[in-house]
Amino acid sequence: MNDVLDELRRHPDLEAPNLFAVDASDRLVLDEAAPLLAGAADGTVVVVGDRYGALTLGAISRHGVTGVRVHQDRLTGERALHANAERLGLAGFTSHGLTAELVAGAQVVLLQLPRSLDALDEIAALVAEHADPSVVVVAGGRVKHMTTAMNDVLRRYLAVVEARLARQKSRVLVASSPRPAGERPVRRWPERAEHDGLVVCAHGGAFAGTGIDIGTRALLAHLDEVPQTTGTAVDLGCGTGVLAVALARLRPGLAVVATDESAAAVASAHATVEANGVADRVTVTRALGTEGLPDASVDLVLLNPPFHVGAAVAPAVARTLFADAARALRPGGELWAVWNSHLHYRPTLEQVVGPTRQVGRDPKFTVTVSTRG
Repeated sequence: MNDVLDELRRHPDLEAPNLFAVDASDRLVLDEAAPLLAGAADGTVVVVGDRYGALTLGAISRHGVTGVRVHQDRLTGERALHANAERLGLAGFTSHGLTAELVAGAQVVLLQLPRSLDALDEIAALVAEHADPSVVVVAGGRVKHMTTAMNDVLRRYLAVVEARLARQKSRVLVASSPRPAGERPVRRWPERAEHDGLVVCAHGGAFAGTGIDIGTRALLAHLDEVPQTTGTAVDLGCGTGVLAVALARLRPGLAVVATDESAAAVASAHATVEANGVADRVTVTRALGTEGLPDASVDLVLLNPPFHVGAAVAPAVARTLFADAARALRPGGELWAVWNSHLHYRPTLEQVVGPTRQVGRDPKFTVTVSTRG
């Protein structure tokens, strides 16, 4: 019988020869957790960070596990899991936010280690506080992305952390014995920080945390040049919501939609919007691109696009977001974008959106305005 892992796809995420739905760390986590999964009772297994369904569907198909609770930060990964399950005729799992409900009473947690130590901290804290005292966390990753600091973060919340032998450039950490409340750090998520009167709130998995990344700062420097004062604006890939809040303050006549596919980003943006008192003018939603917005319905889009998918360089991500913006923009509407100067996106913007002019540039970032034809 074919291994279910061999049948998984990334769709609806980008698919390319250098992008894979399963890697060696998925297989290693499942192998190391096999004795735990073989006897797992219904509803006691939790999966966090499953990229496209390998851990969830592997546990279900190999061990007959049922009632699996799953949290995936990226909406593309969540949809890929559900699409893979439907295509392969598998069930027995439900998707959840990163909340106490996700891990309550869990005895086995399968985890793809996040790159961010803050993201790992938030996950480990939830497990220690709400999982069953017998819980075992089997956390895996590619060796090149792992550091001993990950062991240290896990030890803040779970007293026993063991690094298993590496295989195919992947390694697993096995953690157990949740520390009592008095021995654990107290961190309140989302955390918050103030920058020149703007409060930024961030959950552990949010890019740039409570800081403001330099790309966003480059676009913020030109925000007062935006001509639109009424209508609808979109902060596309909003992160913690900094641009959405700044725009809502600067142009109170605009209705702003902040959208991101990251669950951590959306939760952070909700908190940032509330903390800055602009919830009446900013709507935050978890979505892929501008889905849910009618064609030609938006007057302004702000965008600081990513150019990686995980560790892989994927310039197609930006092009997809440019196309999303173009679809939603009305004729004459504008896309204000900031991007790494070495990526030379201007010809793509001209082709996908419309006439494009440069409004700012330094050795690292370029800010452009593209007008929808």
